[in-house]
This record gives sequence, structure tokens and C-alpha cells, in this order.
Amino acid sequence: MTPRISVLLPCFNHGAFIDEAVGSVRAQTCQAFEILIVDDGSTDPATVARLSAMTGPGVRVLRTDNRGLPAARNHAARHASGEVFCALDADDRLAPSWFEKGLRLLDEQPAVAFVSHWLETFGDEHWTWTPARCDLPALLARNTVNGAALVRREAFDAVGGYDESMREGCEDWDFWLRIVESGRAGTIIPEVLFYYRRRAASMSRTMLDAQAYRRPLEVLLAKHEAAYREHLVDVMVAKEREALHLGREVADLERDRIAALEPALRRAGEHLAAVSRKVEKVRAARAEQDELQWLRLERGDLEREAGSLRAGVASLQAEVQALRTSWSWRLSAPLRRVFGVVRRGER
Repeated sequence: MTPRISVLLPCFNHGAFIDEAVGSVRAQTCQAFEILIVDDGSTDPATVARLSAMTGPGVRVLRTDNRGLPAARNHAARHASGEVFCALDADDRLAPSWFEKGLRLLDEQPAVAFVSHWLETFGDEHWTWTPARCDLPALLARNTVNGAALVRREAFDAVGGYDESMREGCEDWDFWLRIVESGRAGTIIPEVLFYYRRRAASMSRTMLDAQAYRRPLEVLLAKHEAAYREHLVDVMVAKEREALHLGREVADLERDRIAALEPALRRAGEHLAAVSRKVEKVRAARAEQDELQWLRLERGDLEREAGSLRAGVASLQAEVQALRTSWSWRLSAPLRRVFGVVRRGER
């Protein structure tokens, strides 16, 4: 049976994540799909080995020289047999019901050329992206269509797929703009049906660098200059609205941060006060200990002085005793008695 959805899955040195991406496709509640993995000239031996072992029904691995993400997607599309394409990156994941819900909307609304969704990040960061519109003015202001959106093959072929010269980024933004500029419409299911991995080497994070982002953005603006001129006011209003929204979010985050920190700050203040009281007690005890130590030293000095005096008295007593027992003392005894009588008479 011909699959309805062809998953275009480029892989360049992402062997560590490819099983998660493929597993999220195989876990779909709608099984009418094929997976076309394009090894875009991987240089990592582990990735090459992993892709060589990638087997199973409905899975094909195509190998090319390294030509970049848009070229790899186009290469997969040329080998695809489905009527709907889903461009999934090798380090991202799909929600299990995405194909079922996306196909249902396309079947119910034949005029819709593509359908997107909300996304949730995982890995280094965790947040949700919940765009509401993907008409031309909204898309000119910001790329509101996620990469793993479902797009009809007819719309893909009509605009010639992805611009393979845009290897540095913005190729998906350009792709959706060209589809909408061709008169086709898209829509967004307001539900998280896609999971986007955030890591140090993610392209979206790399493009946060002003110089890295400037080059592909200049290409995008040049390609769609007429649309930007026509909708300049709408784009400016959308950017102002986005800036106000971000300002409110920052203020809310700051308020929540302060509210979250307040109990901790209060506890820290109480702990600091308790520690200060302990320090004062220790300081007082130390002062008392120092005073006692000084008294002990003073007492030791007095005791040593008293000991010296006692030693001196003892020495004198010994000398007196020696004198009393000496021969000269005995000879002078009569004279001392006469002297004593004279002294008593004078008194």
C-alpha cells in the first residue's frame, strides 16, 4: 500500500539521536507512512554504522555528499512516494498523534496546503512555542510554522522545495513564505504535537549570534522584498506587539523570581541573625576566657614572686639559725644579756 506520508529525515552526525526520531515516527497512531533517511555525508563513524544498521519495513537510507539540510530534504522528497511530506530533523521527536490529527485536518480542509502545530522544547531548555497564525503578514514578522509541519506534495513541488543555497539557516522560513506567497494557505493546530531538542549545537541556538543570523536573514529579506514592502506596517505592528509581549513575560518572570526568592531570602536573613547572635556569644565567651587567662598569668606571676620571697625568708632563717649555733654567738651571749638589761632600764 502506498504510504500517505513521507518523512524526510536528513542526518549529519546525529547517530546518537536518530533512534529517538525514528522511534517517534514508528509510534504514530496513524501508520500510513514511509521514512526516508538521508545520510548527508556524515563523518562520524558511529553515525555511519548506526545508519547502516537502520532497517525495517518502510525505512530507506539514502547517502549523499554533505550538501546541507535543504538539499538533503529535497533529495529525500525526490525519492518519496507519499502525497504529504513531513520534514523531521534527526534530533527531534513527534507526538504519537501528530500524523492522525494533521491528516484529518488536511482531509477535512482541501484548501489548506500545510498544517503546523505547537512545540515543546526538551534537552538543555524547556518551554513551549504557541503561535496562532501563519498567514503572510504573520509569517513575514516571524516563522510561525514548525519544521515538522505536514505539507501537501503538490504545494512542495509547486514552489520547488527548499532553496538549497540557504545552508546557513532560514531555509524553512523561506519555504513557508513561498508557499503562502503562491496563494496557498496553512493553519496551526493549537496543541503541542512536536518536541524540539535544544542543545549547544542546535541551529536555532547557533543563529542567536547576531553575525551568524544576519547573513541568512539578509538573503530572506532580499528574496521577499516585495512582500515586506507591501506588509511593512503589519510587520512593524506585529514586532511591536511581540516586543510588548516579551516585555510582559520578562516582567512576569522577574516577579515570579522575586516571589520565589523572598522566602529563601527571609530564611537566609533569619539564619544570618541567628549566626550573628552566636558570634556575639562566642565573642563574649572569648573575652571572658581571655580575661581568665590574663588573671591566671597574673596569679602565676604573684605565685612566682611569693615563692621567691618565701625562698628568701627561708634563706634568712637558715642564716639566723646558723648564726645562733655558731661559736661567736655563744661567746657574745653575756654581752647580749647586759645589753638587754640596759635597754630595759632605758624604757
